[in-house]
Amino acid sequence: MKTRHLLFATLLLTVVACNQMERIQQNLSDASASTDGSFKFGTWITSNKNKADAEYTAEFKRYKEGGIDEVLINTSTDAKELERLVPLAAKEGLKVHAWMWAVNRPGDTVAQKHPEWYMVSRDGKSCFDTRPYVNYYQWLCPTRTESRNHILSLVEKMAKVEGIESVHLDYIRFPDIFLPIGLLPKYDLKQDTEMAEFDFCYCEVCISEFEKIHHKNPLESENTAIDMEWKNFRLNAIRNLVNEAYDIVHKHNKKLTAAVFPYPEMADHMVRQRWDKWNIDEVYPMIYHGFYNEEIDWIGYATKQGVTDLEPKNVGLNTGVFLPPFTSAEELKEAIHYAKDNGAKGVTFFDGPQLTDAYLQTIRETKESFK
Repeated sequence: MKTRHLLFATLLLTVVACNQMERIQQNLSDASASTDGSFKFGTWITSNKNKADAEYTAEFKRYKEGGIDEVLINTSTDAKELERLVPLAAKEGLKVHAWMWAVNRPGDTVAQKHPEWYMVSRDGKSCFDTRPYVNYYQWLCPTRTESRNHILSLVEKMAKVEGIESVHLDYIRFPDIFLPIGLLPKYDLKQDTEMAEFDFCYCEVCISEFEKIHHKNPLESENTAIDMEWKNFRLNAIRNLVNEAYDIVHKHNKKLTAAVFPYPEMADHMVRQRWDKWNIDEVYPMIYHGFYNEEIDWIGYATKQGVTDLEPKNVGLNTGVFLPPFTSAEELKEAIHYAKDNGAKGVTFFDGPQLTDAYLQTIRETKESFK
């Protein structure tokens, strides 16, 4: 009996010691992660097919020397153009993400053959020919099988490109039911309510699919703004599209990332986008403080909101910043620190051509200070 007790005590002490060692190792790993330079910097850029390889090599080299780790390249879903640029960027030490416009597909030659694929507003206008806010707002319905499959086919095409880190979804949402407050004067708008011309999608497929589940027509609602089932139907349409894209991309051993609105509750309110509920590897919230008439410290606030909402999930957050509102490199440095101090794993800049020599020097020096 004493022998059994002794063996049990020895085993218990061994388990406790192992657990303590695991915790110590985890703490060391966490500490190392915050000091080993793993905080990353990226930039969004749009490709130009007329730009020579040598010009791109010089551009990528400049980014790398300025502390940039990755480029998110929009080739308008041209896989061949991306195949040209990936090795050029990789040679300079940059990782590449295939940035693509997902639900908003202006000028999509395949989609334009199918006017029925496009979202319809509450006042009955299709953005195939009546576009909200700007001429490049041509949104495909995420519920209709044909338009959804078209988007997913583009995701798969980009996922097949060798050497990319991720397929990076942009405009993975509905059109803005509310614009950022800082942009309202540009459109001479006052948005106190959900206005019919900016409220989507009321196409026949969306209404039919919603009626199958909830046995009511949203067009007959007294106030669609407080109809939670109708709101969730649209949130779930985007979520389901993202989750399907996630499966496709992972099938090709790539990651799925996305440019999203500043934090989930805000994205939910403004564009029917609840990104903390998606299957996704990393998010790049566009925390563009100038759009919202906010000060630089709001970058930290919005970053923290997103990081907190993602806590139950293994999803990284990279704070996106918009360069024009900054008046100095010192302000940019301040923004980077607000992002890092509030849990971001990186900062991404919009966009590459606006990264001045002074900004790149600041990025490089700030990055060195994190090591």
